[in-house]
Amino acid sequence: MSERFWIFDLDNTLHDATPHIFPHINRSMTAYLQQHLQLDEVEANELRVHYWQRYGATLSGLMRHHGTDPEHFLWHTHQFPELAQMVLRMPRLRHVLKALPGKKVVFSNAPQHYVHAVLKLLRVDDLFDDVMAVEHTRYRPKPDNFGFMRLLRRHRIQAAQCVMIEDSLENLHAAKRLGMRTIWVNSGNRNSPCVDVKIRDVMQLPRVLHRLGL
Repeated sequence: MSERFWIFDLDNTLHDATPHIFPHINRSMTAYLQQHLQLDEVEANELRVHYWQRYGATLSGLMRHHGTDPEHFLWHTHQFPELAQMVLRMPRLRHVLKALPGKKVVFSNAPQHYVHAVLKLLRVDDLFDDVMAVEHTRYRPKPDNFGFMRLLRRHRIQAAQCVMIEDSLENLHAAKRLGMRTIWVNSGNRNSPCVDVKIRDVMQLPRVLHRLGL
């Protein structure tokens, strides 16, 4: 049997980004749009949300419609002087990840400097064989297929070997279409045909592996 390949999203998958980190990023992105597109705060916030809903990432809309430099945007919107106080670490995360058989990678729409910093604060950075950040997808974030295909080629693996663990249903749709197994990190009642298994958080992973035939 081929080696299992675990693909983890970062924010709201390996840690809870909702209370502190996402509000900070949203404020930073809104401020960036205000400054660089000469918008007031309400207009900037509405445009940020619109691009996020339409393209899966605010950056995609900015690049497409305004020629925004992605490196400049990501650097200025992902500054976290108090990141250590903002990252919420699940105590047994390291134990759960270490017990998974096979290779593990992080595939995130965030910039690499942020991804590496968060993984280090979670104390799991050494458990991953690779990190694919948005820079490595030529700024074509999930759910665009480009990053998925690049990840498969980079590791010379087939989609059927992969299990994608993600909080975004749109990204899981993309993974499922390619032939990956999917685990949705979500505490709601909703379900979807693209989801093989749903869990409340990654701490539940060991209990559901049998449902994937693993």
